[in-house]
Amino acid sequence: MIAQAAGFALLAAISPTALFVMAVFLGSANPRLTAFAYVTGAFIMTILMAIVVLYVLRATGLNLQRHHDARYDFRLALGILALAGAAYLARRKRPVAPDPAKPDKGLMSRLVAFPSPRTAFGAGVLLFAPSATFIAAVQVVATSNAGVSVTALTLVLIILLTCMVVWLPLITYLAAPGRTTRQLKTINDGLRTYGKKIAVCALALCGVVLIVNGALGVAGVI
Repeated sequence: MIAQAAGFALLAAISPTALFVMAVFLGSANPRLTAFAYVTGAFIMTILMAIVVLYVLRATGLNLQRHHDARYDFRLALGILALAGAAYLARRKRPVAPDPAKPDKGLMSRLVAFPSPRTAFGAGVLLFAPSATFIAAVQVVATSNAGVSVTALTLVLIILLTCMVVWLPLITYLAAPGRTTRQLKTINDGLRTYGKKIAVCALALCGVVLIVNGALGVAGVI
């Protein structure tokens, strides 16, 4: 259970936009406080959604053995949703990485254009709304019969892995500001060119994994 949940959480952590926004906030006038607010918003949203999804899935009885097919039908639907998201992102003209110097009418672009602890917190909440793979990771826990301690530890692992794309750069920045800033600049240069392709491929990969896993479960193979 833990390995499967961690795998889905790692897929959920693939977010070029979240990494790009972190680099913008670390380059702001008050980088430490702004980036910390961003990470705080990301963690609060992720923790709340983990609890809500766990409660909803447990309340619907998907953890019961007689609902074996239903839980994999749900995962299959998540995979289809992820593939639809990949197709939509591939056709969308707006870039994955918002340009602070050329803000458009999008909410995220406006938040990045005026970095502050308040806008950074909002960006963290917005960017870490639950994805299909995050819901799948929590579903693994919700549909298991693990005890309270194992369930709690697995949820903590899911939350840490999902938010890794923001808390890890903050920690490295606090340890080595100059080096981290240079590395993030190099990464962001690549994200401006390949960020959309990376995001589309990540969503498509998530969709394929979820669909295959769901189909095998419905077929009774797993």
